Amino acid sequence: AAEKLVQISGLGKAFFCNSGAEANEAAIKLARKYFYRRQESHKNHIIVFKESFHGRTLATVTATGQSKYQEGFAPLPEGFVYAEYNNLDSVKKMVTKNTCAIMLEPVQGEGGIHPADMDFLRGLRELCNKEELLLIFDEVQCGMGRTGKFFAFQSYGIKPDIVTMAKSLGGGIPIGAMLASIEVAGGFAPGDHASTFGGNPLATAAACKVIDLISDPDFLKQVEESGRYLQECLSQITDERIVGIRGRGLMVGMEFNIDVKELIGLCMEQGLLLLNAGPRVLRFVPPLNISKNEINQGVAILKEALREL
Repeated sequence: AAEKLVQISGLGKAFFCNSGAEANEAAIKLARKYFYRRQESHKNHIIVFKESFHGRTLATVTATGQSKYQEGFAPLPEGFVYAEYNNLDSVKKMVTKNTCAIMLEPVQGEGGIHPADMDFLRGLRELCNKEELLLIFDEVQCGMGRTGKFFAFQSYGIKPDIVTMAKSLGGGIPIGAMLASIEVAGGFAPGDHASTFGGNPLATAAACKVIDLISDPDFLKQVEESGRYLQECLSQITDERIVGIRGRGLMVGMEFNIDVKELIGLCMEQGLLLLNAGPRVLRFVPPLNISKNEINQGVAILKEALREL
């Protein structure tokens, strides 16, 4: 499984754990340890983003740029600052001599399905190169073929120093992974970080099968086509409460000018399961092998629910 992920990502080493939060926790620790080993222990601050989501452990919930997830867990760990997503100037202003990394989702999930702009992501890569910072991509939700590429970052023609993944990696079996370049992975010496069940035979065997399936070019092409079709169908719904539609592949958000909670309930009553991504955004993250017929059925239910609302 490690060899497959390293080959697809173009990175050098893999660390396995059990969840997305654990993968992101490992990435945060690695970024700090890397500079510590370079005798630059003052470089331990990480720039993260408003409306982001990185997990529920103490460090990852602090990296999450949404106060509702942090409430009641103070004191939170130090060393995180929050920039504006898709705003390169906002990030540049936050870089100091203490900054070690920039961490973000190439497509923000919980924050409302916001894909990163091409110029923004490429600008971050250039900024990290110039300032000697690590670029960390959290692909726990947007990776594994979700956007029509195996990794979401592959749409942007750049490569991070660290990438994290989980969710569908095990096809239902708990597994998370952190991938890093050979040089950056060297920040961890034996004993610096570990996971009792990370990389266990069952989870990695499951991951191998999932990776083989999702990395198939024909499968990824189908995801792209299905994503386009879904957005086309959604864009044909005429309702003055709809503000806009955005996304990549089969990760789509539909923004409304009303709270979508009641709409989600109406859809569920008719057999369509949807989640929100923030109070006013419907999130569409269907199975990657969804058919056009199933998309049609789902959109029909949504239309009916909107009529009832």
